Amino acid sequence: MAEPSNSRPQVGLFVTCLVDAMRPNIGFAAVKTLEEAGADVHVPAAQTCCGQPAFNSGATDEARSIAKQVIAAFEEFDYLVAPSGSCAGSIKTHYGALFQNEPDWLARSEALAAKSYEITDFLVSVMNWRPAGVSLNGTAAYHDSCSGLRELGVKAQPRALLEDVSGLELKPLKGDEACCGFGGTFCVKFPEISGAIVQEKATRIQETGADMLLAGDLGCLMNMAGKLSRDGAPIRCFHVIEALAGMADGEGI
Repeated sequence: MAEPSNSRPQVGLFVTCLVDAMRPNIGFAAVKTLEEAGADVHVPAAQTCCGQPAFNSGATDEARSIAKQVIAAFEEFDYLVAPSGSCAGSIKTHYGALFQNEPDWLARSEALAAKSYEITDFLVSVMNWRPAGVSLNGTAAYHDSCSGLRELGVKAQPRALLEDVSGLELKPLKGDEACCGFGGTFCVKFPEISGAIVQEKATRIQETGADMLLAGDLGCLMNMAGKLSRDGAPIRCFHVIEALAGMADGEGI
């Protein structure tokens, strides 16, 4: 249970499947920044997937079951925050469609949606936080993930935060709002189309001359990082929250 602590916001961190399994450093960076911003962070052990893969694949009953688990695990907190526009977008904009015939769960899903945020949006819009004393020497291109951009309006927020990271220069990326080709199960169902899209994205990233790629969704980053690696491009890839936490080091994703 969340415990009151000097009126500090009680934040439930939705870690996401990919972060938990593939890049835990993003989760640690999220906790670090949220605590620095003045929140008490809780990571419910009962959380699993947000249910988006099932929902997008038409497995509505399975998605509904997963959504109920998420709602039950997070509704006690002041906010749900996720280092992913994709997962936050699923919870905030799609859960309601699952409960049209279950009024009680519909009300609970809407209540959770109203207090669910992608992490950079939460840091800027709710906590009015800026990184202090964080440095990252280099140049970076920034990719806007589809869900965060189109479902949640996340674009200016990460860039505003990165402006306060000492030593970091953002390079303009042509087509920064274009899809990377991952799209969850899309890349499995339509591999040739997905491959063509990520090839275009990788080419644009290399054209910037940046030595780093930043983005707010791990799925996008893994897809682009894989293509850049196969192309032999010496570009390190990090989640934006790793950069904001001063934890963007090593080889990256």
